[in-house]
Amino acid sequence: MRTKYLNWVKILSVFLTLLSVNSYCQNSKKCKPTSYTIAYTSKGVAKIYSSDKEGKSNIKSITTKGDYLALSPDGKTFAFRVYHDDGKTWSIHTMNSDGTNSKRLTHAKNKWDSAPEWTPDGKKIAFAREYKDSEDVWQAEIWIMNQDGSERTQIESLKGSNPYFTPDGRIVFTSEYKDKKGEISIADIDGTNIIHLTDNEAEEWHPEVSTDGKQIVFMSNRDGNFEIYVMNIDGSCQKRITNNDVDDWHPSWSPDGSKIIFSSTNKDKKSHIYIMNNDGSSVKKILSDGRKATFLR
Repeated sequence: MRTKYLNWVKILSVFLTLLSVNSYCQNSKKCKPTSYTIAYTSKGVAKIYSSDKEGKSNIKSITTKGDYLALSPDGKTFAFRVYHDDGKTWSIHTMNSDGTNSKRLTHAKNKWDSAPEWTPDGKKIAFAREYKDSEDVWQAEIWIMNQDGSERTQIESLKGSNPYFTPDGRIVFTSEYKDKKGEISIADIDGTNIIHLTDNEAEEWHPEVSTDGKQIVFMSNRDGNFEIYVMNIDGSCQKRITNNDVDDWHPSWSPDGSKIIFSSTNKDKKSHIYIMNNDGSSVKKILSDGRKATFLR
């Protein structure tokens, strides 16, 4: 009997030790928030916001104009959009990550070039181009070019916007499909093997692929107003993760996939930036008067 009693004491002791360690780890995580850096736009100024593990934050402006910032895989260069001709022309620019050496890469007059995105190897930049043709019909195209702006080429089979690359080099985008202008699709970089991941009457925009290539976050108004959704890379398990009476926009994954940031147009008619867990829990406002935020990897 004494042997059995001692065995139970040992088991209970081990259990309590493990429970204590687990509790300590959880509390430690709560006490030490993860650090992260995001790029965003506020009142036409592109800015970098950083928060360290001690909770201290810092904001610095890197250009007086531009949005849709996308950082190259090597962390050295931003691609972004700039308005020209009183907003009639949009163009893609690049600059060093510290805001110096800005260069204009596209010059198509009266066309809207936006949403630049780097290929995984950093050698090329994809972007969306929208315009009205000679018959006054709106066109939505996806183009790709070298990082210096040379060899600009339309991916002719892809009609849509918001290109974003998977880690293996495929392209996820908002497509025109069955006369609908807001579905999420995926294709090879040359425009072949198109697969439509969503198919409904809603508008669905701004897909972004998680770093591990397993999930896509996007915005959709399928339930009335724009909310944030996630789904697997094959389009399965589509799930709504925000539930607000105002529009939520432009979601972006954290590098480790645990967090998502997004913009929300609040009742004050201003756009603010929020962060949440990848399941939609623990929503927290981190920036006022900000939009088009993206995590920097």
